Amino acid sequence: MAPFAEHPIPVDHPAAAQFRAFEQVQTPRTGRVLARWCGGLGVLVLLAGFLPWTQNIRSTGSLTTLRPQDRPQTVPSTIAGRIERWRVQEGQLVHKGDTLVDIAEIKDKYFDPELLARTQEQLTAKEASLRENVAKGRALENQQEALRTSLRVSLEKAQNKVEQTRLKVNSDEAELRAAQNDFDIAQRQQERQENLYKQGLKSLTELEQRRLKFQESTAKRQSVENKLAASRQELINARLELSSLQAEYQDKLAKSESDRRSTLAYQFDTEGQISKMRNEYANLSIRSGFYRITAPQDGYVVRALKAGIGEVIKEGEALVTVMPNKPQLAAELYVQPMDIPLLSVGRKVRLQFDGWPALVFSGWPGTSFGTFAGRVAVIDNLDSQGRYRILVTPDPNEEPWPQPLRVGSGVYGWALLDDVPIWYELWRQLNGFPPNYIGTDKTDKAKSDKKADKGGYSSEETEL
Repeated sequence: MAPFAEHPIPVDHPAAAQFRAFEQVQTPRTGRVLARWCGGLGVLVLLAGFLPWTQNIRSTGSLTTLRPQDRPQTVPSTIAGRIERWRVQEGQLVHKGDTLVDIAEIKDKYFDPELLARTQEQLTAKEASLRENVAKGRALENQQEALRTSLRVSLEKAQNKVEQTRLKVNSDEAELRAAQNDFDIAQRQQERQENLYKQGLKSLTELEQRRLKFQESTAKRQSVENKLAASRQELINARLELSSLQAEYQDKLAKSESDRRSTLAYQFDTEGQISKMRNEYANLSIRSGFYRITAPQDGYVVRALKAGIGEVIKEGEALVTVMPNKPQLAAELYVQPMDIPLLSVGRKVRLQFDGWPALVFSGWPGTSFGTFAGRVAVIDNLDSQGRYRILVTPDPNEEPWPQPLRVGSGVYGWALLDDVPIWYELWRQLNGFPPNYIGTDKTDKAKSDKKADKGGYSSEETEL
């Protein structure tokens, strides 16, 4: 066996044909070709491992709108009523202020067709009553002023009378003192005359004359006393009249004040009723405008939530759904919590819409077909059932989104992150590592600040 080991016989050697074993160990030609192909593919795969791959975050969601007023909204009825007439149909384009539905009143309080005019008449009557009441109050004020003026005049007159009577009493008292002196002198002269008559020095005639003068003095004194008593009584009466005059006018003033206050109370009550009636009249005027339910903005009638004529609706019950015209679309995507730190406002996103054919290479967005560009506009700070919602708007620097898109359509998107080799991405996926974190550079921050100045989101909101 040594010669064979040292000098092996090739398979294609003529001597090999003598041995049957050589026929069993021949290598097929196809195997050699397959080995060459496998080697070539291996080299290609090894080289492809160094090609760039764009890391991304995949998510799904649906189309919505960025502004709340662009989302589908239900138009409710402000008041309870009965459907009287439909003025639109589903799918119809309406403009802001167009009448959608006419409703009729169902509350017996508002059945009167002339209710507004009659309420206005009641209000006018109340206002006239208030004017007359105000005039009455002014008249009572004038009456009180006149009573006060009359009281001042009467008091001055009564005080003058009291002062006059008091002076008269003083005069009568002086006159009484004079009469008393005259009486005392007459009495002493009579006594001396009596003594002289007893002594025979005076005649009876002279005595009788003295007695007559004494009687005159007595009568004069009595008259003056009576006059003084009358004056004093007149002074008392004058003072009583002064007191009664004050009491009388105080009673009149108190009664007038009571009437004035009653008038003011009625006036305030009337003003309150007028204010209430004005409020009711304004409510009726506004309520009359609710019998026609109008479109809040331009849009399409999507669905009528109530059907038929004569159906009763409640207050605040929705009647029809309107989709605003030309909404500002946005893709509503939901991202896992572990991927949220990798996103920021302004991050580029590629989107695929339901109903639009696409050939997607998530790692090579430039070679994908049927996808559209977008940028992250909103990142929620609160999770929704374990995931965070982001809103993606069209990228103004890229191709616009298709016009036939509708709110509610499905969206598949992936946010673009860092570029890495394919071998690194495979290694990361096998080990379950997260994608590379890319901080916000100065350029992105400047763009975010500029967007905030234009009414967008501030740079603080872009940092997570």
